[in-house]
Amino acid sequence: MNKSTIVAAFALLFTTSIFAVEKDTTFVAQGNPVVRYKYTADPAALVHDGKMYIYAGHDECPPPENRYVMNEWCVFSSSDMKTWTEHPTPLKATDFGWAKGDAWASQVIERNGKFYWYATVEHKTIHGKSIGVAVSDSPIGPFKDARGSALITNDMTTKFTHISWDDIDPTVFIDDDGQAYLFWGNTQCYYAKLKENMTELDGPIMPVSLPRFTEAPWIHKKGDWYYLSFASEFPEKTCYAMSKNINGPWEYKGILNELAGNCNTNHQAIIEFKGNWYFIYHNGGANVNGGSFRRSICIDRLYYRSDETMERVRMTSEGI
Repeated sequence: MNKSTIVAAFALLFTTSIFAVEKDTTFVAQGNPVVRYKYTADPAALVHDGKMYIYAGHDECPPPENRYVMNEWCVFSSSDMKTWTEHPTPLKATDFGWAKGDAWASQVIERNGKFYWYATVEHKTIHGKSIGVAVSDSPIGPFKDARGSALITNDMTTKFTHISWDDIDPTVFIDDDGQAYLFWGNTQCYYAKLKENMTELDGPIMPVSLPRFTEAPWIHKKGDWYYLSFASEFPEKTCYAMSKNINGPWEYKGILNELAGNCNTNHQAIIEFKGNWYFIYHNGGANVNGGSFRRSICIDRLYYRSDETMERVRMTSEGI
């Protein structure tokens, strides 16, 4: 490859990393990373009507700078996890009128035909990170603010910790009895019940006791077991705990995923799709300027042992 070709390729990657998608873009994944024309991070997953949807933040930090620049989220869909379609930008941090930026980690969940997007942003007037809720009739949007105000603000958790970034990384789970729960946190993990309308808390905020918890909680259930995975320490590994009650106590089970390549953070989604379980995460492994501030989504298989504990994830270049 000659010098001009390299420069042109870099320019294309840089351009597509900065600007929002304006129409559906379909591509075939070539192993890991899955998305190679832009930088994507903090994946969350949803299965709906035979399709897998992955929601991710868009890392837009231009090289050689090293800082988080994230203004919008992306959504990708696939019926076979090979051919993917990115849909036009479904949500931006500034779609929350009370937010000033920082499209950090998020998750989308469906209830009663509506799709609720729980997202981390920086609040305009209340110091620190907050969690908002957007809603849509479609998993690909467009989404709009469901409340007109934040669901969680930093001043709601100051009795637990005094940092301004502890109210991040929301994950939502609807149990078999219909009760919805919101988990979130940095340094301290929190959880609370949600009302059926999915836009209000239904009770107090409660701490979750987990060893070496950093951030990125994710709840899933298999059989009688609840699994709470999370990023641990720094640089981050993914660890997990198990319980037969979503209210705990949680039994720590150790490391699920080791340090992701060329990246200080680790953020996971765990989901079943067409009979197989998948571990969706990010690393800094993109060939052009990848790293902690220009991350890329990856997917590998997840396996369970006979005692229902999870095997340590084997991160691969081949993917699935």
